[in-house]
Amino acid sequence: MEHIKTEEKFNEIIESEEPVVIKFFADWCPDCKRMDMFIGDVIEEFNNYNWYQINSDEVKGIAEKFEVMGIPSILIFQNGEKKAHQHSAYTKSPESVSEFLQQQLG
Repeated sequence: MEHIKTEEKFNEIIESEEPVVIKFFADWCPDCKRMDMFIGDVIEEFNNYNWYQINSDEVKGIAEKFEVMGIPSILIFQNGEKKAHQHSAYTKSPESVSEFLQQQLG
């Protein structure tokens, strides 16, 4: 999973014609660390998509712009638009994340 370090890079990535999956996280977040334990399996299941992560504390303003109120959150972007958003309360298990991605990406 590629780490996004700048707003410019983020904006470039979300312009993709193919859907891209972006995980919003923070270093201090215990639920983010829990997600890190299982996200590898989910990425493998959906490995035909490009995956990225962004630390909402490092790159200021993007989380607010896309209404990321809790972390970790999984967002899907395509052609510069947010297509789907799984809020933090629903990202606590590999099954819930996989189910969300299956519904959104097919």
